[in-house]
Amino acid sequence: MNLGFIGLGIMGTPMAQRLAQVGHKLRVCTIGPVSDKLYSLGAENCETARNVTEKSDIIFIMVPDTPQVEEVLFGPEGCAQASLKGKTIVDMSSISPIETKRFAQKVIERGGEYLDAPVSGGEVGAKEGTLSIMVGGKPEVFERVQPLFEVMGKNITLVGGNGDGQTCKVANQIIVALNIEAVSEALLFASKAGADPARVRQALMGGFASSRILEVHGERMIKRTFAPGFKIALHQKDLNLALQSAKALAITLPNTATCQELFNTCAANGGSQLDHSALIESLELMANHKIS
Repeated sequence: MNLGFIGLGIMGTPMAQRLAQVGHKLRVCTIGPVSDKLYSLGAENCETARNVTEKSDIIFIMVPDTPQVEEVLFGPEGCAQASLKGKTIVDMSSISPIETKRFAQKVIERGGEYLDAPVSGGEVGAKEGTLSIMVGGKPEVFERVQPLFEVMGKNITLVGGNGDGQTCKVANQIIVALNIEAVSEALLFASKAGADPARVRQALMGGFASSRILEVHGERMIKRTFAPGFKIALHQKDLNLALQSAKALAITLPNTATCQELFNTCAANGGSQLDHSALIESLELMANHKIS
């Protein structure tokens, strides 16, 4: 198939590579360099999102936030400057559910189709093709794109209409943040009390407290390996979406707000580009104690 991929960052590059590896013709556009691996797989670098759209039937977008998606879609050299008739836009970024509905409507009015399909699983999941993909859009459009999703992910769910995929991703990020915070508190408590946090983690992995966060991020916390798989700055963005949406819905998310403040503390101390498991550093700062 003739595919486009816009945004080749930590997540976008391995996702695009997987599509190219199974034989699809790929046109790409990004603000940074295109990997040699993508070039070796036949990817064609285009100067603009408009150029990508003109040469592609399905266009994937993977950029950091809502303003960047809007620029890619509707900017002076955006996708919508080309004809969208017969084209399908698949936004795999994590952005505002409210704005997603507006973007989808504008694309559909121009004759195109639109899926919001944010992902969970981080850089490891992108490289291994094991991402969870949460999709919003028409069932018939989802079915057409599903074989491509299956190249990039394992747990692929049509959640509902446009915007529902992004709503699901916000819910995912609430759960992940609160779990990281819980694991951070538990390991900090154990260490301050004099127990070996590595052995505490090992013991907890066999009980009801076991989780993917305890397994992966708990180990990161103990080994101090905070090279980003998913940056604190991006999780701050996602929790901001949650809190903004909660305000619009007139509901309260008190523990989400607490996690955001802990991420803010990390960022204020120079940690915005660290992995989100580094949230523990904000608690360590308050406790004047680092787990070891």
